[in-house]
Amino acid sequence: MIGSETLNDYLERLASREPTPGGGAAGALHAAQGAALIAMVARYTTGARYAQHEEESLRIAARADDIIPAALQLADDDEKAFAAVIAAYRLPSASDEDRAARSRAIQEATVAAAAPPRALIGLATEVVDLGRQLAEFSNPNVISDVAAASEAARAAIATALITLDMNINAITDERTRTEFRDELHHAHNAILAAQVVTDRVREKVMA
Repeated sequence: MIGSETLNDYLERLASREPTPGGGAAGALHAAQGAALIAMVARYTTGARYAQHEEESLRIAARADDIIPAALQLADDDEKAFAAVIAAYRLPSASDEDRAARSRAIQEATVAAAAPPRALIGLATEVVDLGRQLAEFSNPNVISDVAAASEAARAAIATALITLDMNINAITDERTRTEFRDELHHAHNAILAAQVVTDRVREKVMA
């Protein structure tokens, strides 16, 4: 599992001439890092000085803590899903029957491979929203990390978006293609929301 690897081992695998892990896994790690940054800032926004916000800070930290392993799981899920797509493309295609079976397998694997990036968009959007909340009252000494978290989440969403674009392009069933396309506007809105969080942090830093 990616979550149990050393950072160096993961990066070596990412840099290797192997198809997995790839951008999907990297995007999930962006989300995990964003969530970790949110949890850290929230924990620095506790104590007597932040007593009026402590309950909210602890709630944010707890949710961010939950997002980290969920994002790491999506990194593994993405790696496995893409490996299944590759395996489907390598199926025999000598006969008409083989080609039909291969085509079905490719479509099934491609649809399944869309699940991790779709879930990643949801998790990363949560990171952005937690940052939006935290930016209004966080400890000013670490508020820049709220923007860092937002940018990490934005990278996760943008990565998931392009992955979904590729999946949609390879899917032949029009109903499925339409369903997936309808979800893309949520990703675009989340990217815009991340920019709002970063701008708000910069506004407070420069005040």
